[in-house]
Amino acid sequence: MLASNGIAIRAAYPHGTRMASLMERQDKQRVAMNEATFRKVNEAMKVGQDPAGLLPFVCECGRLGCSKLVQLTRGEYEGIRENPRRFAILDGHEILETEEIVERHDRYLVVEKVGDPGAEIVEHTDPRRPLD
Repeated sequence: MLASNGIAIRAAYPHGTRMASLMERQDKQRVAMNEATFRKVNEAMKVGQDPAGLLPFVCECGRLGCSKLVQLTRGEYEGIRENPRRFAILDGHEILETEEIVERHDRYLVVEKVGDPGAEIVEHTDPRRPLD
């Protein structure tokens, strides 16, 4: 398995599977926080956009430094936002260790966060989550 920096975790910690497990968990947390941040940016961006046609949204992938744009209609964006575990990303930006591809479209993919801690993080950071 590769860490976010491209280092093989098992090779880097051959005798420390606990350390490898900790690194995997931290990587999953970082990916989830990146996705949640991009979702928050998109929520703010949509406010000032004309609701007709294709709109630019920031790719909601978990990659550090990604600044690519995804073209979505308002309806497509709203459909993705119905599930706090789902994100719109560009094809090739998926991180299959932390998410599953649930929809494929010509312009974008929809991925769903799976497993802890990622799924829990994105649910709790959803800007549309009702206040308790």
